[in-house]
Amino acid sequence: MLQQHLSQWQASPDLVRIFTQEELDKATNKYDDSAVVGKGGFGTVYKGVLDDGSVLAIKKSKLVDQSQTDQFINEVIVLSQINHRNVVKLLGCCLETEVPLLVYEFISNGTLYEYVHDKTNGRNFLSWEARLRIAAETAGVISYLHSSASTPIIHRDIKTTNILLDHNYTAKVSDFGASKLVPMDQTQLSTMVQGTLGYLDPEYLLTSELTDKSDVYSFGIVLLELITGKKAVSFEGPEAERNLAMYVMCAMKEDRLEEVVEKGMATNANIQQIKEAAKLATTCLRIKGEERPSMKEVAMELEGLRGLNEANEKLESKGETMVGYWVQSDGALQSSSNQFSASGSTNIVDDSMKVHILPLIHDGR
Repeated sequence: MLQQHLSQWQASPDLVRIFTQEELDKATNKYDDSAVVGKGGFGTVYKGVLDDGSVLAIKKSKLVDQSQTDQFINEVIVLSQINHRNVVKLLGCCLETEVPLLVYEFISNGTLYEYVHDKTNGRNFLSWEARLRIAAETAGVISYLHSSASTPIIHRDIKTTNILLDHNYTAKVSDFGASKLVPMDQTQLSTMVQGTLGYLDPEYLLTSELTDKSDVYSFGIVLLELITGKKAVSFEGPEAERNLAMYVMCAMKEDRLEEVVEKGMATNANIQQIKEAAKLATTCLRIKGEERPSMKEVAMELEGLRGLNEANEKLESKGETMVGYWVQSDGALQSSSNQFSASGSTNIVDDSMKVHILPLIHDGR
């Protein structure tokens, strides 16, 4: 079945290495608990070491059913279409076991979620500069999936737990089990709604029409997480903070964004840059997908902010600043404040949408 699907999407079966059950049993010490590096609804990820010293991550599905087999095949097909330095590389799979096994390169520093939300694990605090770089790298990957992959791909589950960090804190996007390949003659797909609470595009949720703008929405939430240090949805704090998008939008409307920026991250030098990133995030969260920017535009905007960061550092050494602007290729300065407007008729959540979306959030769905 796998070979049949690979040929359908014109991917060579040789791209996927077939590991033996014996190899992977030995690499993980028969899937010993000490080899577990992650768990989720899909199953468990184990760290494995081959005889030649190669370190692997082995994803073992939880159940034996058709949906798991479909996701297994889907992920192999999708990853066979991708060649990008910021995507976790699929090394192969094992077809001898009762449940599907996928084998990836091992990414040593865990997930972005752990760095942003798990304050008890002793991990290093990520500076704004590091967060902005990670956001730009992730946006670049999604832009590549939408525009440059051999067949356009909608990831469909962009979130901080699916962004891994390597030893240099470089972003690596993972988990393509729910992703969709988009035939060249289509711009949207009708599909069963699938995703994660808090990251789901409300337009997709209501219409079941999946487009690349659904990934844009999810990325907007990730960007707000990086800015605030808060989860996409949280039932622990006050009700006003339950939904991150609404919480930040309200703060921006009342001109108090600085209050919701993660403590210890903002400085006089970077606060304007953080505000520009927050504005960009709100454009990603517009209710109508057609009013959101493309991921290519988002990636360019973030790279522009990173360039501004470097320019600011040089000017600071001379006692000057250049926040709110960036240098264009012709050397001219352009104000970034009018790149994407976060006001007017495109508020991320209007009253009619609240009627549909809020009950789902409050019910935990």
